Amino acid sequence: MANPTYPILDPENTPIPPPSSPPSIITTSILSPQNANGAKTLTPIIQLSTPPGPPVFTSPLRPAAVPFRTSPALPQPLAFSSDSPLPTSSLPQFSNGSLQLPRPVSGGVQDHVPLGLGESNFVLFSAHKVLKQKKQANVPSLGFGALIFPGREVLTGSEVIQRDPHRCQSCGSYSNIYCNILLGSGQWQCVICQKLNGSDGEYIAPRKEDLRRFPELSSTVVDYVQTGNNRPGFVPVSDLRVSAPVVLVIDECLDESHLQHLQSSLHAFVDSLPPTTRLGIILYGRTVSVYDFSEESIASADVLPGDKSPLQESLKGFIYGNGIYLSPMHASLPVAHAIFSSLRPYKSNIPEASRDRCLGTAVEVALAIIQGPSADMSRGVVKRSGSNSRIIVCAGGPNTYGPGSVPYSFDHLNYPYMEKIALKWMENLGHEANRHNTVVDILCAGTCPVRVPILQPLAKASGGVLVLHDDFGEAFGVNLQRAAARAAGSHALLELRMSDGILITHVVGPGEEAHVDTHGTFKNDSALYIQMPSVEDTQSFTLSMETERDIKSDHVFFQFAIQYSNVYQADVSRVITVRLPTVDSFSAYLESIQDEVAAVLIAKRTLLRAISHSDAIDMRATIDERIKDIALKFGSQLPKSKLHCFPKELSLLPELLFHMKRGPLLGNIIGHEDERSVLRNLFLNASFDLSLRMVAPRCLMHREAGTFEELPAYDLAMQSDTAVILDHGTDVFIWLGAELAADEGRSSAALAACRTLAEELTEFRFPAPRILAFKEGSSQARYFVSRLIPAHKDPPYEQEARFPQLKSLTTEQRTKLKSSFVHFDDPSLCEWMKSLKVVPPQPN
Repeated sequence: MANPTYPILDPENTPIPPPSSPPSIITTSILSPQNANGAKTLTPIIQLSTPPGPPVFTSPLRPAAVPFRTSPALPQPLAFSSDSPLPTSSLPQFSNGSLQLPRPVSGGVQDHVPLGLGESNFVLFSAHKVLKQKKQANVPSLGFGALIFPGREVLTGSEVIQRDPHRCQSCGSYSNIYCNILLGSGQWQCVICQKLNGSDGEYIAPRKEDLRRFPELSSTVVDYVQTGNNRPGFVPVSDLRVSAPVVLVIDECLDESHLQHLQSSLHAFVDSLPPTTRLGIILYGRTVSVYDFSEESIASADVLPGDKSPLQESLKGFIYGNGIYLSPMHASLPVAHAIFSSLRPYKSNIPEASRDRCLGTAVEVALAIIQGPSADMSRGVVKRSGSNSRIIVCAGGPNTYGPGSVPYSFDHLNYPYMEKIALKWMENLGHEANRHNTVVDILCAGTCPVRVPILQPLAKASGGVLVLHDDFGEAFGVNLQRAAARAAGSHALLELRMSDGILITHVVGPGEEAHVDTHGTFKNDSALYIQMPSVEDTQSFTLSMETERDIKSDHVFFQFAIQYSNVYQADVSRVITVRLPTVDSFSAYLESIQDEVAAVLIAKRTLLRAISHSDAIDMRATIDERIKDIALKFGSQLPKSKLHCFPKELSLLPELLFHMKRGPLLGNIIGHEDERSVLRNLFLNASFDLSLRMVAPRCLMHREAGTFEELPAYDLAMQSDTAVILDHGTDVFIWLGAELAADEGRSSAALAACRTLAEELTEFRFPAPRILAFKEGSSQARYFVSRLIPAHKDPPYEQEARFPQLKSLTTEQRTKLKSSFVHFDDPSLCEWMKSLKVVPPQPN
């Protein structure tokens, strides 16, 4: 959606809000055969101001409360359907209870929990310990937080419980492995508020060991699953996941070169679909053409005008007529291929950006045919489509006609007003799709700007993604297949609870704050609730946390619960409980910090504020200030010097942040604002693995016999007799040295090995990255060189310390490598840190 009109508050320089203020919740936002009379056409089958300065990090300050970026600006109560089990009024804020129970209370089963169990798959903390002293803990330049992955696939052997959970009647938390149990009465003590709760006698046991038969008391992650479902549209079939409809909405205003690539991708796409998948095909230009699968020998389409939303009378033919607009692939594969082969390039001599495209109307029609009922071609019966449907838009230009459209030219006198109307309309359409359990993914390709800020709200509000591609070729085709194969849950509500004294200050992720009144059931529930449009494996939420006061206990607890309907329409409540020890020792805390997780948390908080290119430039300065402040607060000062040593326990952090400052997220690598906004939105919602690769690339050098050696992503890897892979998340580059490229046999083998590894590394990544291969010295090689740290200017001892592989080179090879570099002004990592008056840490 469009960027909000109110400013983003600087979390490091904002007055402290009242203690009762809710946490700051932030989501990512950025800002056709044609017959206008609705007649059916038959087509023969053819086989064819001054920016703010860097923040001054002070400690401890609480960030001000910034609401979720919704429209209107202030958070609104969440309206649930009448058959939703959740209340609808706003949730009053309560502090977590602190009542201490009388002793003795029997110990729980937590003595047997392996360290880190349940954490790595579903939640990652920036540190494995928490400082007890508030002043020490709340250093904003480093911060403390967690990444949550609520939609990750449950591992084989994970605990599944088919009954209702036991919940604390005071605060609403769930019984878990860390609870103390009164064996005689079966009562359990809540780890969040310390209150005693009954278990209906279930937890009565002669020995503590006997409680391990309860999954929630023996595992840190459990799924409560209810397969009964009274929602309309529930179809209890075993292949529901793969039979959910997929509707392709295809831009028909493409030039011939783009259309040929698109046709190849579409043919491969339908060949990849499971036989039970129901497919719909819609084309849009100035009109909307909906293809009918009832005729096996003719590509038949019903045509609607695109200048306005379709009338209900016009849609009755789709919903109640005899046409088949969603058909299983096993019955309609030849027809689908024939439809794609019959597509023709745009004929009129009109610039790409000025062609009429009624994308909004086409998505409305796609939603209508998904809602059904629609005839099932293979069985001749009428039934409603299953949930978790997906609309995939294949767009080659902006939405310039009909609802949600904007004028061709930015110079239009009324453009700002029309853009505002279009943004709101697209967002409402996305919410409408989400209400009908439909995700809208928008895959764009080609050289024509698609006006990303207009299309992004549609994808975001529905729970989908918007992805840009250079063309409709390989990467587009792969993403088309992976988009349709993604599993998506719906009706999701995420609950966040933690020990008294731990405060959530910011949340970044694909959701909105939900005001849920649970006071009637849990009188002291102070949980933070987040509504999610969809639940997918590729998502994450970023939590920033602080301590409100000094911590007295030896442990703090965190409980994350997500309620959602999965792809089989079973109701799932996943509960994740984590216990972290508290420490007084500064060094013990530093040693527990996870550099990569901390870097990703810092990067997401930073990118959140980098809305425009000018903002990104400002955010680079905050990285400098952050490095200086961490060295000042956590490092040591050199004797008789003003230099501070960066803490050795965080040796990897500066390199990760330096990569982020130089790379596509904040640097000058990406030029077009559409690309920057899409990349930013993707990063803020991405899983940890993809986020880390987008922050800092992974470098792999090809060796003999098809093996690879992982090296730091420095320009010292550009050795002329080798091949190198650089995985930067959304792009993977294969660089062939000039000496290797001159040997055709060796270079072919190396390129094949690199290509195979690149595909293996990104096999399950969504969006699929583009994979580019090029030779040393070519024009495309600049994409590769610009993402490597220029370490060639460092003295030899620094190079060998940070890039040990150099020691294996002969003197002649090192001389040749040194002479191959072209001088430019970019600093190396060491030069950058020394310019900040910080001594770089020695690599581990």
